[in-house]
Amino acid sequence: MNIKILITGGTIDKSYNMHNGEMHFVDSHIPSMLTEGRCKADYELEKIRLKDSLDLDDSDRMLILSACQQSAQDRIIITHGTDSMVLTAQFLQQNIDTKTIVLTGAMIPYVFDKSDSLFNLGSAFAAVQSLPAGVYITMNGRVFNAHEVVKNREEGVFEFIV
Repeated sequence: MNIKILITGGTIDKSYNMHNGEMHFVDSHIPSMLTEGRCKADYELEKIRLKDSLDLDDSDRMLILSACQQSAQDRIIITHGTDSMVLTAQFLQQNIDTKTIVLTGAMIPYVFDKSDSLFNLGSAFAAVQSLPAGVYITMNGRVFNAHEVVKNREEGVFEFIV
């Protein structure tokens, strides 16, 4: 089973600039994460963007949608920033129903100690291989349908909509 990984940026891929103390993008950390996690799944990487999800707009979402639609793989993981992950997941859900798509990211960048990035990426690999067609988010050890999730900004976690 070949899995497509679409990289779009977000906290998971941010690096720390020690000169000014800001977070920024240099390149994706996903290849290093897959090596560190000893991932043996068959996958193909495609970098679409390296953008903070607060800066993603409709044209970026259309690009992500197009990449999903054009992918030969029917199992896709999208690394994405957490601030607009739900919006992108719901947009994809409205437009694709024949593929299994799992969005994931991190609250703490991969380059920082105690990051949730490896756990979330590993969870996405398990989810994309076992779930039926649909669009999902996997964060915090949970799997959510795109229309049943919200980011709790105060707690820094994703939760089921109640």
